[in-house]
Amino acid sequence: MAEPGRGRLERAREDYLAHLAVERGLSDHTLAAYAADLRRYTSYLSDRGHRSLSGVAEEDVASFAEALRSGSDGRTALAASSASRVIAAVRGWHRFALAEGLTTIDPSAEVRAPAPSRRLPKAISVEEVERLLEAASLGEGPVPLRDRALLELLYGTGARISEAVGLAVDDLWLDDEAPALRLYGKGRKERMVPVGRYAAEAIEAYLVRGRPELARAGRGNAALFLNTRGNALSRQSAWAALQAAAARSGVAEHISPHTLRHSFATHLLAGGADVRVVQELLGHASVTTTQIYTQVTAQTLREVYASAHPRARG
Repeated sequence: MAEPGRGRLERAREDYLAHLAVERGLSDHTLAAYAADLRRYTSYLSDRGHRSLSGVAEEDVASFAEALRSGSDGRTALAASSASRVIAAVRGWHRFALAEGLTTIDPSAEVRAPAPSRRLPKAISVEEVERLLEAASLGEGPVPLRDRALLELLYGTGARISEAVGLAVDDLWLDDEAPALRLYGKGRKERMVPVGRYAAEAIEAYLVRGRPELARAGRGNAALFLNTRGNALSRQSAWAALQAAAARSGVAEHISPHTLRHSFATHLLAGGADVRVVQELLGHASVTTTQIYTQVTAQTLREVYASAHPRARG
């Protein structure tokens, strides 16, 4: 039964749902989802005084898209993925109405669902990094030397794990006054990255006392980081080394190789580094990708302010 005052809108909606069922053969489950999404839209339009689709403007559709995320229409606020699904249904309905001659324009053509908020990368504190690095070097033999060098390199250069395990000994320049290494990023794009004193010392210790012992088990592999068989260290083994160090260090957060990359960028920006310098160090093609780390820094500043300033708390 049509709801009072919503006759033409509801009939247009039911015509579209019938089209989806007959012409496109959608399942009952999918049709039910479309029907629920479009009922919310129909109700929203009716509350704004619309009795048919012909008078709906782009501003109405854009406002509805915002209401999906905020719940300002009195309904449950939706996650970005769910809001995108509803807007897709709305746009399909408007395209159908235009094709059928029910309207002369498609007000939804330029409207997109609000973009999902980007998940902020997780960084650990400097103190936690230090505990992690110390834990990596616990034990005797070449493996602790290798693991400490690997983790120092990941945190000290911001390298991706694939870049680190892909390093050859010839990619290092540690004897110079300005130690550096050559990384190959996505698409084999090459970049030079400075190496800090701690990472340089850990790598040198591994090269002198650790790598020769590991290399004896293999056949002259040129990779910087070797496993106990003398072959190039795999990403999986590098990940396992990091997890073992995290367990020994007592750092409670879930740690991944990317955590050290995130921490590298976050700590640089917190120390005053320019975002474009960090972009180059990380090997990002666009500064937009790097700018997410400025959100992390700003968020940290807000948290510190809220907890420390006497006039910040209500």
